[in-house]
Amino acid sequence: MKNLLYILIPLFSIFFSSSLQQAKAQDLPHPDSVEMLINSMAIQIEATQGLNDMYNFDFRSAESQFQWIKRHYPKHPLGYFLMGLSNFWKMMPNEDDKSYDGVFNNYMDTTITYAEKIYDNAEKKSPKQIEAAFFLSAAYAFKGRLESNRRNWTAATIAGKRALNYLEDARGYGDLSPELLFGDGLYNYYVEWIPENYGELKPIFWFFKDGDKAKGIKQLEEVTAEGFYTKTEAQTFLIRIYDGEAKENPIYREKALNLAGYLHQSYPKNAFFHRQYLKLLYMTGDGNKTIEESKNALELIEQKAFGYEGTIGRYAAFFLGSHNFRALKNYEEAKKYLEQAVQFGESSDAQDSGYYLYSLSYLGQIAHIEKDYKAAQGYYEKIKDHADRKHPTKKEAKEYLKENRKLFK
Repeated sequence: MKNLLYILIPLFSIFFSSSLQQAKAQDLPHPDSVEMLINSMAIQIEATQGLNDMYNFDFRSAESQFQWIKRHYPKHPLGYFLMGLSNFWKMMPNEDDKSYDGVFNNYMDTTITYAEKIYDNAEKKSPKQIEAAFFLSAAYAFKGRLESNRRNWTAATIAGKRALNYLEDARGYGDLSPELLFGDGLYNYYVEWIPENYGELKPIFWFFKDGDKAKGIKQLEEVTAEGFYTKTEAQTFLIRIYDGEAKENPIYREKALNLAGYLHQSYPKNAFFHRQYLKLLYMTGDGNKTIEESKNALELIEQKAFGYEGTIGRYAAFFLGSHNFRALKNYEEAKKYLEQAVQFGESSDAQDSGYYLYSLSYLGQIAHIEKDYKAAQGYYEKIKDHADRKHPTKKEAKEYLKENRKLFK
């Protein structure tokens, strides 16, 4: 269900720049300029290092840059939006973390307040009004995505509709066409994907125009090649999309791995990108690299690096435990890592996740091999308590407990 609002994020992170060109301080636009602030090369230069720092999870350095923009343009939405964006990325390693919700919403609400003032007072279809429409669309889109993550579907839908309305207002401004293409690509893909995967939502999508998944993918690929503000976000979405489409087209799994590897290499401190890369290494069968990156992730958790917590820990510990159990038959090492995976699952309240359940399954199998039947019973009882009835481990647990009940006495 978290994908519900992806089609309603027309300008997801529209201000990401990779430009390294030089600009002089006197080139900075005047706060009362009638031109678009986001089109200013000087502003893009000022924001570049902050945005790169943000992606690399150096939030202190990033927010120092964003605060400078906010102080220099106190009545413009850009600085407030970037600060809100920074707090949104702090949630990315664990989307259930609510500790940043308040400050994120405050910044996005302030973005909306200043953007509305500009939008209402500017000449119709002037650069200033178009820019304000972009900020309104982006702020509402992010608020909608957070509401979606919190499963507040009514609030998410309202925010998404407002985001789309303001996006339509901004159409026709050629300088920002790649950013509009990003929104179109997301729409074309997800307006078809969601009803295919969530049948109960089909009635909602009767009111949306038809999309085209293949076209949406091509549009997002074009943004990664030509986009200025949205390149990295398009890549982030394409990793999800390629991974989801890999069953139908195996080449997409390799594309997802390459993108994830590129983003992890570009932003090595970003725990979200690291987790995506680690998962895809495992799924593509690159055992040596999976082991290396899993150990790196656990070391970063020990160092308390930002974003390295239960979610990526569950992945890494399971991969190492699975390798030691299935490939090496090293049961002591396997138990060490699998128990870690279980602890990470419980500490992050993720007992219904596959990594948690399969860790319990492997621990149960090892306990049975070692004739520790009471321990095996405990592992399988946990699976019974937490696994969905359709999950393979549920059936395994029921059968094991039934067939071996005499051993538990």
